[in-house]
Amino acid sequence: MAQSTSLRCRVLEGKDLPAKDVSGSSDPYCVVKVDNEVVARTATVWKSLNPFWGEEYTLRLPRGFRSLAIYVLDEDTIGGGHDDVIGKVSLSHQQISAQPRGIDSWLSLAPVDPDEEVQGEIHLEVQVPEQGHPRVLRCHLIGARDLAPRDPSGTSDPFARVSCCGHTQETAVIKKTRFPRWDEVLEFELAEGELGDAVLSVEVWDWDIVGKNDFLGRVRLPLGAPGATKGWFQLLPFASSAEEPGPQPARPWPSWRR
Repeated sequence: MAQSTSLRCRVLEGKDLPAKDVSGSSDPYCVVKVDNEVVARTATVWKSLNPFWGEEYTLRLPRGFRSLAIYVLDEDTIGGGHDDVIGKVSLSHQQISAQPRGIDSWLSLAPVDPDEEVQGEIHLEVQVPEQGHPRVLRCHLIGARDLAPRDPSGTSDPFARVSCCGHTQETAVIKKTRFPRWDEVLEFELAEGELGDAVLSVEVWDWDIVGKNDFLGRVRLPLGAPGATKGWFQLLPFASSAEEPGPQPARPWPSWRR
C-alpha cells in the first residue's frame, strides 16, 4: 500500500489584501504547510495588495495527512520585526478527497489565532512508580523539534512548564532555537491512593525579556496506571486540550527545506 500520494498545488494570486505597512501596502508571500510542516514558500511580491505569484508545486502527502494550509504573510524588512500573518486557507483531507478533479477557485482567507497555530513535537519520558514512600513521578524532558518561531530572529527561546497534582515546575530557557534540548528530570510527589484521573500537563513557551511569554503548544497525558511512557508527542493548541495524544513515533522530515 502506498505510503504517500502526490498533489499538484498552484498558488496563483491574491486580491484586496489588507495593508500591513505604513506605506498603505503589503509585501505578501505564501507558505504552504501539510500538517504544520512547511513544504513550500512563494517569492515575496513587494508593495502590492493584489499580488500575483503564479507558482506551482508537486507535494508529497503522507497517506494519513490531516490538512493542507496556505498562509499569506507580509514580509517585514524594517526593524527586525515579525512577518505579519494576513490570513490562511485550510483544506482538510476530506475536502481534498471529495474533489477528485481538484479545486480551482478564489478562497477566502480566515483569520489566524497565534495560540492555535502551534507546531512541532516534544520528546518525553514519564515514569509512574507502582509503589514507594513517597511515590515520585519522574518526567524527563529530553527536547523538542520544529517549534514555531516567535522571535524576530526566526527562532524562539523555549522552556517547558510541567504541572501535576497541583504542583508546577519549569525547565531552563534554551536561547535562540526551534530545536531545544533540555535533558532535565522534574519530579512530583504523588498523593496517597490511586492516580485516578490525574493528568500530567506539559506546556512549551517562548520566553520574552519584555512583555508576556508566547505559547508554543502543550500535551496532556493521563496518569491512570503505573509504568513508563517514552516518545515524541505532538504539541497541541489550548483549544485542543480535550484531546489526549499518545506517544508519536519519529516522523521523517520533509524533503523541502529553505
